[in-house]
Amino acid sequence: MKVKVISVLEDNYMYLVIEESTRDAIAVDAAVPKRLLEIIRKEDVVLRAILTTHHHWDHARGNEELARLCPGLRVYGADERIGALTHKVTHSQELTFGAIRVRCLFTPCHTSGHMCYFMWEDGSPDAPALFSGDTLFVGGCGKFFEGTAEQMYTNLTQILGALPKETKVFCGHECTVRNLKFALKVEPENEIVKKKLAWAKQRDDEDLPTVPSTLQEEFLYNPFLRVTEEPLQKFTGKTDPVEVLRTLRTEKDNFKKPKERPNPQAVLAFDWGLFSPFLEKK
Repeated sequence: MKVKVISVLEDNYMYLVIEESTRDAIAVDAAVPKRLLEIIRKEDVVLRAILTTHHHWDHARGNEELARLCPGLRVYGADERIGALTHKVTHSQELTFGAIRVRCLFTPCHTSGHMCYFMWEDGSPDAPALFSGDTLFVGGCGKFFEGTAEQMYTNLTQILGALPKETKVFCGHECTVRNLKFALKVEPENEIVKKKLAWAKQRDDEDLPTVPSTLQEEFLYNPFLRVTEEPLQKFTGKTDPVEVLRTLRTEKDNFKKPKERPNPQAVLAFDWGLFSPFLEKK
């Protein structure tokens, strides 16, 4: 099982999972058909199915075009709002694509029909993979657009958090630096956060992805997986894990990286009206 990480749009990821013995492939969140088809041709594989995590356009907008271009293509998902859906899946349902096994994990909150996909090959020494969409990010979690803190707590602790610790996490967006800047605000003494942030900034500078992480790593620096830890409770002023999570999400939603201060001379020039001639309408 080979996973191709494909950067698309502003900060999205779609994935092509290749079954290496048959050269069949599965796409996860096929948002940009043209780019996906380029990779498929380059890899010389046949696209058999699409797994869509949720209906948002930046994850599902390529489904209809791909279904038209690839007759017989199967499109899996948990939400009727997903375009070209052919197979609606449910929690714990298992799918098989050659040697690749997939377990569907229902994680409603970001959207009410969000599904994650856990993949592995029987007998393979390789670590399993989790395609977590917009539920779990590297260093963060998705916004609660259609759900509650209670749901996200269940998603992160009982459903995704219970997977094998060596599981590789392939998420839906590249937002690691942003997430870890917030994590550092929450835990300024966490050395693992500092190291991961420095690494992520370097990857960002080199235009390289920060995925995958591992579930084991996430528990060390992702504040949304650390809601029972003392520094998180101190930061939020809460002790109940769900309330810690709820408060963290609100704080993250309002979190802005410090803006650069404007040039003092420019501010004075505006105050004195020196730019007025240039700003007047003709």
